[in-house]
Amino acid sequence: MLTTTAPTLLRPGLAAASRTGSSLHRPAVAATASANTSANTSAKTSAKTSAAFLVRRPTNIALQSRTIVSSARVALPLKRKLASPPSAAVRRTAPNTPSSSSSFSSSSSASFSSSTAMHRPPPPTGATRNRDAAADAQAAARIAAATADAHASPKDLPPLDWNTFFALRKTRRRIQLAFSVAGGLTGGLAGGLFLGSGVAEPILSTIPLDPFLTLGLMTFGFATLGWLAGPSVGNVVFYAWKRPYKAQMTLKETQFFARIKRNRVDPTASSAGNPVPDFYGEKISSVAGYRQWLKDQRAFNKKRTTFV
Repeated sequence: MLTTTAPTLLRPGLAAASRTGSSLHRPAVAATASANTSANTSAKTSAKTSAAFLVRRPTNIALQSRTIVSSARVALPLKRKLASPPSAAVRRTAPNTPSSSSSFSSSSSASFSSSTAMHRPPPPTGATRNRDAAADAQAAARIAAATADAHASPKDLPPLDWNTFFALRKTRRRIQLAFSVAGGLTGGLAGGLFLGSGVAEPILSTIPLDPFLTLGLMTFGFATLGWLAGPSVGNVVFYAWKRPYKAQMTLKETQFFARIKRNRVDPTASSAGNPVPDFYGEKISSVAGYRQWLKDQRAFNKKRTTFV
């Protein structure tokens, strides 16, 4: 039995519609295919990027470690100039890899040894020690000569005895007295001329005394100032004249006043009938005068115990 399929006869409008629908579905399929292609491409690109990142990461770490080690090598000499040990912050910034730590320690030890060798003074040799010893000897000789010249007197004077000391002391006292008299007269005359010029008139008007009496008292005050300044000026003149004896006289005066202080009497036991005999020893002008002063001190003590 033969089966025959009769061709389907469509209407012209339906055929056109079917063709139009197929043409309309083709752009959607193309868009879907292009989207799938772009997704596959982006996936492949991201995979390649991640692979490249994974490959390049060790290289970046190595570069970072080299940079840190080089910066540490540059910073270490600057820190050692300040005599300080390497900072712990540099050690923390270096990566925790065996190679970087070993290179860092070796570089630090090498730079430290080189800087120590550069700043270490050379050991002294025999010639250097001899030169230093000679320089020290010359300096010591120079100081000794200067000291001897400073302490040496212009003339080789013998030791000052007590009689010479008392004679010089008497001369000094006479010079002081002469300058006291001259200072009193000069001060009184200068004060009288100064007050007589009319400068003291405002002062005279405020003082309820006779003007001549006030002027006389003021002139006497100027003369007193000159009298009191006389011993100081006389002392300066005497030691300028007897300069070689100044040191010996100072020593003798210290010894003399120590003896006076030790042998003088207690002034609290004095009375009108038993006064203190020359408490400061100002009247002693010779060795015989000092012996007489000692006798007067013993007589004072004897009289005090007898009448008590």
